[in-house]
Amino acid sequence: MVRIAKKTDPSKLEELKDKIHDQFYLKTAIQRIAIRLTDEIVHHNEVKSELK
Repeated sequence: MVRIAKKTDPSKLEELKDKIHDQFYLKTAIQRIAIRLTDEIVHHNEVKSELK
């Protein structure tokens, strides 16, 4: 299966470029990613232990 990338909205891209220099934005984004990854790992481990 081949996925076709969506066209990028230039105004959203510029907005993201500005945000990438904002320390608060970066800190918040990294925290959200870490929480999501942790939740996924915990869920995966719970499913694994249920299968045993």
